[in-house]
Amino acid sequence: MSGSPAFTAVAARRSLATPDPTPPPKPQNTHFSDELRDYVQRAFAVENYVSGIDRKDLEQKLKDIINDATARGVVASIDWKTHPLPQHIIQQEMYTPTPWKQTESLSLNQDAARDAFANDKSPNKKRKSSDLESAPNDDASTPPWRKTNKNNPFEERITFATQAAAERMEKRQRKFYGGKVDESSKLPATLEKRRQRFESIKPGIQSPSSSHGDTPTVDHPEGPVIGICQDLEKPYSRLTSAPRPEVVRPLSILKKTLEHLKTKWRTESNYSYICDQFKSLRQDLTVQHIKNEFTVAVYEIHARIALEKGDLGEYNQCQTQLRALYKQKLGGHPEEFLAYRILYFIYTSNRIDMNDALANLTPSDKQQPAVKHALEVRSSLALGNYHKFFHLYLDTPNMGAYLMDMFIVRERLAALAVICKAYKQDVKIRFLTEELGFESDQDCVQFLCENGAPQQLFDEKEDGLRFLTAKAGPIFDTAKAGAARTANAKG
Repeated sequence: MSGSPAFTAVAARRSLATPDPTPPPKPQNTHFSDELRDYVQRAFAVENYVSGIDRKDLEQKLKDIINDATARGVVASIDWKTHPLPQHIIQQEMYTPTPWKQTESLSLNQDAARDAFANDKSPNKKRKSSDLESAPNDDASTPPWRKTNKNNPFEERITFATQAAAERMEKRQRKFYGGKVDESSKLPATLEKRRQRFESIKPGIQSPSSSHGDTPTVDHPEGPVIGICQDLEKPYSRLTSAPRPEVVRPLSILKKTLEHLKTKWRTESNYSYICDQFKSLRQDLTVQHIKNEFTVAVYEIHARIALEKGDLGEYNQCQTQLRALYKQKLGGHPEEFLAYRILYFIYTSNRIDMNDALANLTPSDKQQPAVKHALEVRSSLALGNYHKFFHLYLDTPNMGAYLMDMFIVRERLAALAVICKAYKQDVKIRFLTEELGFESDQDCVQFLCENGAPQQLFDEKEDGLRFLTAKAGPIFDTAKAGAARTANAKG
């Protein structure tokens, strides 16, 4: 009786070498057609930038689109000229009612994607906190970051447009709290109050918790207002609601208003009234989005009047607007107000802004008479050449003398401190009048007395009244230091 073996025979192994594994398939090289290359370039073009979308999110979405098209083998069949850009697809995903619901794969059907983007015509695309409160509380509507991040004390109070935004917020929290979330922090309570405050604000309705009880919420229109008011004069009032056309003057009336105000200023010189009317005029220009040569003229005239009256607050507001208008090449007198800026920085002793202004000067700017004069004023003070400085002071173009008047006392005291050390024992009052740029000897003597010089320092001699500089040195050293401290405080 021959029985069958109780095992299965296996061929003996003849080699210890490991058999070569099956080589992985070589990745297929994606061929970028000209249309696809143009699609990538348009995605990163400046004119197609969408606010609120990071470059990293844009790059990731673009990579997903191309990789998915490659995997599906439809790269060549897609019309990339009309295919929605990745930022538009991201924007559509941000504005959908449930942006956290994930689809199994990215649809590249160009008609469906384009229709989905075109159908989003909601006037208010920002998500509100009330939208989240009305969502059902189940697993399907729960964002993925709330399922994984159990230690985040802000998760019930913060809404995110995309998963990437949630991950960045979580990363910042870990960095801020040193790797973990501090439950005792005061930040959660602050954010809760902020959330409640914004939830209570409705369009056109005042928030009960607002500290400005008489200031309603302004609902500004999307476009500029077209005024229909025909009044030449209108008092200035701060806007607390959307401007109405019947209280805004059109450009044709504003031009007549400017001529009317120029006549009023020449005949009456009532600065309080003129300033109020100019602010009202500027406001009408702003709400109508009018930026042209007339706008430049309005700001220039108001700035000159403010300089004449020493109102640096209004002057600075006009100067700031003029800098932006000059960059748009709308005309005006940019070289005149550039010189004023340099003189103003001398007055405030603002070296940082002065250096920035000097660095931005072009060779043509430096040849303009007003700018050249202002640069010479700065150079004379930097070199301590008071003789040249007061000569420039008496020959200031345009209205620069009004700015120089603001720091002329400081420079006269500094020059007197030097003169008292250089000229012993005395000097003629006439010499001081000419050196320090006074109009008369009487003005010079009055200035000396007002700044601490006693009567004993004046000596009447045969050749005229003289000033005892040998004894006046300490007086003007102290006055010079006090003026310098005041200038530093302004700068």
